[in-house]
Amino acid sequence: MPFPVFHQAILIGKHQAVGVGRTLAEIGAWLAENGVEVSVERQTAHHCDLPGYADLSLDEVGARAANGGWVAVVVGGDGTMLGAARQLAPFGVPLMGINSGRLGFITDIAESEWHQALGAMLAGHFEREHRAVLAGEVLRDGQRIYDGIAINDVVVNRSGSTGLVELRVDVDGRFMYVQRADGLIVATPTGSTAYAMSAGGPILHPSLPGVVLVPIAAHTLSNRPIVLPEQVHIDIEIVSQKDVGVNFDMQHFADLLGGDRISLRTAPHRAVFLHPPGWSYFATLRKKLHWHEILGVEV
Repeated sequence: MPFPVFHQAILIGKHQAVGVGRTLAEIGAWLAENGVEVSVERQTAHHCDLPGYADLSLDEVGARAANGGWVAVVVGGDGTMLGAARQLAPFGVPLMGINSGRLGFITDIAESEWHQALGAMLAGHFEREHRAVLAGEVLRDGQRIYDGIAINDVVVNRSGSTGLVELRVDVDGRFMYVQRADGLIVATPTGSTAYAMSAGGPILHPSLPGVVLVPIAAHTLSNRPIVLPEQVHIDIEIVSQKDVGVNFDMQHFADLLGGDRISLRTAPHRAVFLHPPGWSYFATLRKKLHWHEILGVEV
């Protein structure tokens, strides 16, 4: 009998990882037996032996998902989950993450527990989260030369050169500062536990409507991370003439010149993540960051 919430599933996997193809095959067979129509993301299908399923690009999934009923089941690490979420967020397709990687901040279903978790979630028992997405473009002489989106962060830093870079930052058209540092991270709450945290930034709860700017090894110690409201327009101008680059979620890169401007704002759409019943963000932090727990306190 079909599940009442989802009747179409797209399988996405980190096909380079050992055993992921086997896990995807088991999940696909189980879903099909329970009345869910299963498809496989095209690159995953190309690298994994999963016969009997249609292969679709994520753009094709988005085009078919307008009436709802679709879910993406991702087997891999956070990088695989982020890559799928960037493409599916504009279409509102929710994602479930099964962790075959290491950290797993957003792929939070253990690979050994997928059967129990998916059974409950596909029946409608889950925690739903809407995560902010950053959208940006690079302007050179007023012309757009690059654009991208990020769910974790946008990072501007030196690329192959020594010395600090100088970056002018404006917020909603108002001058904030000129930052002299190795670079600057603009992170969503999701990305606050990634590179931004390693650079000394704060952890933002994913429900907070904000973004954090974190300098990388700032020349002046008083240049501290700052949290800004979500609905702001951030412009970063390259002041120095050194080799500088920008990347979106550490995946998409563009080389920059002096005078180039990166324009960032929160995208109108959200990435939708589904978690097992009883999921807790704080439990994830305790586990992944090895926070000590007080003895005798049940969690």
